[in-house]
Amino acid sequence: MVVLPARARTVLARYPELIAVLVAAILGLSVQRPLGWLAARQGINVLLAVLVFATAVTIEPASLRRLAAAWRQLLAALLAGVTVLPALSWAVSRMVAAGSLRDGVLAVGLAPCEIASIATTAMAGGEAALAAGALIGSTVLTVAFAGPILALEAGHAGFSPGGIIVNLALVVALPLAAGIVLRSWVPLTKSVLSTARAERAAAAVALFAVAALVALIAAEVRLSSRYAGVAAALVAFLLGSAVIGRLLGTRTRPAAAAPLLLTTSMRDFAIAAGLATAAFGPAAAAPLGLYGIFVLVWGTAAAGVLRKRTAVGPAGVPASVPAADRD
Repeated sequence: MVVLPARARTVLARYPELIAVLVAAILGLSVQRPLGWLAARQGINVLLAVLVFATAVTIEPASLRRLAAAWRQLLAALLAGVTVLPALSWAVSRMVAAGSLRDGVLAVGLAPCEIASIATTAMAGGEAALAAGALIGSTVLTVAFAGPILALEAGHAGFSPGGIIVNLALVVALPLAAGIVLRSWVPLTKSVLSTARAERAAAAVALFAVAALVALIAAEVRLSSRYAGVAAALVAFLLGSAVIGRLLGTRTRPAAAAPLLLTTSMRDFAIAAGLATAAFGPAAAAPLGLYGIFVLVWGTAAAGVLRKRTAVGPAGVPASVPAADRD
């Protein structure tokens, strides 16, 4: 029997999501063939749908009602996502030699919020409903403006939004709507899903889905010396977008600040890969798997830190309020 040092046990207890994601990333990089087989057969989309549903069933009706009150912060985040972040990704892409890898880095800032940011918001004790609103709004803006922005930044673009719309409808809209309906409006399931035990189970499923997602993404990464500059550029983009997200939430309550930070700093690597492929060819999608690992590790790490700073539970409600009494 292995006995962990006291310090290791403390870290494991405080940041279980981060530990799970780091282990998954190592596993994915080490056992690439079977995991890559799953990734090539819609494994990533299936895990994202499970992740969205598991998070949606923890969104309480009160947080949905509070969503309208946060429209100013939400609008500011959406505008930053379609103006500041594309400019930031263009700037950091200059750190990479001209070619397909630079083009892939440039596409990161054009992607909408990462789907998993809904789950990391819940892990952080923030309002997942606000994160869901940011995801939907940013997706609409990506569909509307990615083509023109790419044409402006790169001089050319070939972008068709049809495939992205269908994919997001299946992976995000349907499981999100199903989870919210079951949690808020169906009496039988509402009484079951509003319990603390159900919330713990949903949180465990979400954590498993995030970790499995990281493993599948890591299985598709092919590291080489050429990626040193790419990694530096992606880290610079991640840090810059985190600063922007932090600024957006400086004058709001912690439960709303968490989703503003996480949705702004976590961009969807899969959609970024699709944009890069459509605009520049398949080789430009190569950096996006590495970004996917970075962004999910960052999101789970930030969730662990934010959870300690907020006095709210996973659905954005005071932690002292029993789950059964939150409605």
